[in-house]
Amino acid sequence: MFGINDIPKFFLAFFLVLPIISFLHELGHVFFAWLMGGKNIKVTIGSGDRIFRLGMLEVRKYYFWYGLCSFDNLKRNKRFSNILIFLGGVLFNAISTLVVIFLVEEKVLEEGMLTYQFTYFSMYYIFFALLPMPYPDGSYSDGKVILDLIRNKSHLADNIYRVQWDDEKAQWCVFDHDHALVQAFNDEEEALAKAHEVAKSNRPSRLLNSRSGEETEICNYPRVPL
Repeated sequence: MFGINDIPKFFLAFFLVLPIISFLHELGHVFFAWLMGGKNIKVTIGSGDRIFRLGMLEVRKYYFWYGLCSFDNLKRNKRFSNILIFLGGVLFNAISTLVVIFLVEEKVLEEGMLTYQFTYFSMYYIFFALLPMPYPDGSYSDGKVILDLIRNKSHLADNIYRVQWDDEKAQWCVFDHDHALVQAFNDEEEALAKAHEVAKSNRPSRLLNSRSGEETEICNYPRVPL
């Protein structure tokens, strides 16, 4: 039964252990994103206003709640690559849990509340990450995305955005994935900036530039895990 003496243990788990587990989870995602050639990798721990940023790590005011990673331009942006990226979080949680259990059994670490909470909440994190379910905000659990990638579901297909010169308009045009005109510009750089903005906000997406009838991929914005 939960008693008064358990309150400090609750705060220890909430403000120390869970943020560490969340960080390891995101680290697993970005490790495989890096392995697949991802660029602009960033890990965000917590929500609210930013407290500080150190390299790819960003810590926010409510550091104990929520975690997120982002990356762009995977060199290997195939189904199997994305499965590994979405699986990376639970793999790192599972490996770190096994390491802690091993160190406790080998008497390197002392068995106590911290090690118990770490292994317990790591398994909790793994279970809910792998549970294939949609979230209220429209995003999906890692397990749901992995399952849909294995099944090759159409909703995970990339949206294709294009920047293309229009001879009739004598302008650079940005087209969306339905080949509808988003906006036209006199300057190519302005068109590219708009295309990046639209593609980035509609992940997963690819941005193509058409020159002399040839299409070249400028960037890709993969779906990012939580």
